[in-house]
Amino acid sequence: MPSLPKPRFGRSTRGRGRVVAPAPEPEVPSVEVVESHGLRWINIERPRAVDRAWLEEHFAFHTLDYEDVLSRNQRPKIDEYEDYLFIVLHFPRFDKNVGRLNAAELDLFVGPDYLITLPNEPIDPVEYLFERCRTREELREQYFSKGPGYLLYKIVDDAVDASFPMLRKMGNKLERIEDDVFEGSSQDVVRDISNVKQEIINFRKIVRPQRAVLEDLERNKQRYMAPDMDIYFDDIVDASERIWQMLEGFKETVEALEATNESVISHRVNDVLRVLTAFSVAILPLTLIASVFGMNVRVPGEGALSAFWIVVVAMVVMMAAMLTFFRRRGWL
Repeated sequence: MPSLPKPRFGRSTRGRGRVVAPAPEPEVPSVEVVESHGLRWINIERPRAVDRAWLEEHFAFHTLDYEDVLSRNQRPKIDEYEDYLFIVLHFPRFDKNVGRLNAAELDLFVGPDYLITLPNEPIDPVEYLFERCRTREELREQYFSKGPGYLLYKIVDDAVDASFPMLRKMGNKLERIEDDVFEGSSQDVVRDISNVKQEIINFRKIVRPQRAVLEDLERNKQRYMAPDMDIYFDDIVDASERIWQMLEGFKETVEALEATNESVISHRVNDVLRVLTAFSVAILPLTLIASVFGMNVRVPGEGALSAFWIVVVAMVVMMAAMLTFFRRRGWL
């Protein structure tokens, strides 16, 4: 008789503490869209690979542009194509984690009926403008009805203007440092000067290469903006030049404060050395007299109490005379 298959009485794995991890949920593109008057503003903050896939599905941009969007080391530039512009801009952003200014990159695609912004870090002016356009119909009417060129102008203009409050704070720091230079806190002033100098250097690194890009943007605006709006992008270039001139002024100011602070420190050291030298010279003859009368030999007046007081009075008179002489010569 053939043997029947034996049932398996193995223990079930249920209830033994085994946890089956759920399948990871697919990533969703972080795409925000505002649309009005046939114009779409698409904002994708901190673009990822899934966002690139979404863009490739809906737009036919060049592959190098997608690589530039995901890259972290792009310089400011404008790439002009037949049916769109690709723009890379940098704006200063204060990083609270490290306590210094860093460059926040803003990539833009500008086409006949769309404008795409892809900031690699949160840029407050862009976020604020997008939220206002999303919630207020009158702003959509004002900005979107004039085409993608005018919307591009508003985005860049707000981001550029956001540099002026930073510059005002920097100027206030320089004024406080100027007041502190002559108040005796030299070590604190040296540290403050170093911090402000680093901020100015970082700010200049961000603004310098972008000046030429903004001028190129002024020349390329005709594709997506009416001819009677030329003055708008001229205003952005003027603002950029004002920022650069302010940075140049701050650079000269901080260098002058650094030189002044070094002079003040040197002057204080010289004052201390002058006083110490004067007292050393004044005490030197007194030390000589005390050494002579302290020798282990017979000296005039040895053993007499009156001789001791005579020597002490002579030493005091000699010190007073020398200090008076130093005072009249301006050495003290």
